[in-house]
Amino acid sequence: MKTRLFSKIAWYIMAALIIAMPAAIVHAAGNTIIIKGSTTVLPVAQAAAEVFMEKNPGVKISVQGGGSGVGIASLLDKTTDIADSSRKIKPEEIEKARAGGVNPNEIAIAIDGIAVIVHPTNDVKALTKTQIRDIFTGRITNWSAVGGKNAKIVAVNRDTSSGTFEAFETLALNHEKVRPDALTTASNQAVAQTVAQTPNAIGYVGHGFLSPKVKAVTVDKIECTKQTIQSEKYPLSRYLYVYTNGKPAGNVQRFVDFLLSPEGQKLVVNEGFVEIK
Repeated sequence: MKTRLFSKIAWYIMAALIIAMPAAIVHAAGNTIIIKGSTTVLPVAQAAAEVFMEKNPGVKISVQGGGSGVGIASLLDKTTDIADSSRKIKPEEIEKARAGGVNPNEIAIAIDGIAVIVHPTNDVKALTKTQIRDIFTGRITNWSAVGGKNAKIVAVNRDTSSGTFEAFETLALNHEKVRPDALTTASNQAVAQTVAQTPNAIGYVGHGFLSPKVKAVTVDKIECTKQTIQSEKYPLSRYLYVYTNGKPAGNVQRFVDFLLSPEGQKLVVNEGFVEIK
């Protein structure tokens, strides 16, 4: 009786293993790539994933946003193959990663400029970094103080998990705290949409999110253009990155190589960013 019971249990275990085997083989082969992170990098990642999958029908790529902080946290807890980030990984994140057996590998894939945007009807066309800092920290609260009309400024900010927020905080705000009445949004697209719908608003987005619905002001007399971003003359220029756990291999390596190839860099340009030279 015991022998028959043991045989049945063994049979069920074998059946379960056989059923699970195809999934295990696919995972081992690296035929599914998971990408998480920056909403700035998101359009590039989505466009590249679509083309890469067309060229490689056996590969499936899942692309998710959530912010640079989410991407890097996912890399640290090993729930993503690639972390998209619009900021450099922090020393404390590297320390935490290594403690968990993760070795962050940084790859720059594009150059971006953080454009400071206002509503197209706003008379203000130029701001200095000091004025931008004073607006977002609350020292300046009325457009009349910077050459605009007598109207209260509506500051549109990003959430703290955003790499764009952290880059803006460093490059424009000198790490000062954002005014408490600032509106908080979850993505570049949400910032652009809010500014487009709010005549007295000011916000900031990656260059790839500019459109006729908003107006980018000059910063220290320099326009946010591909030329000024590439030369890094634009004061709010920054690199965009992908991070992997150690040197990538297999299809992850092939995807990264594609991003850096002339075809991949053309997609970077198509999405409004600047290619790596």
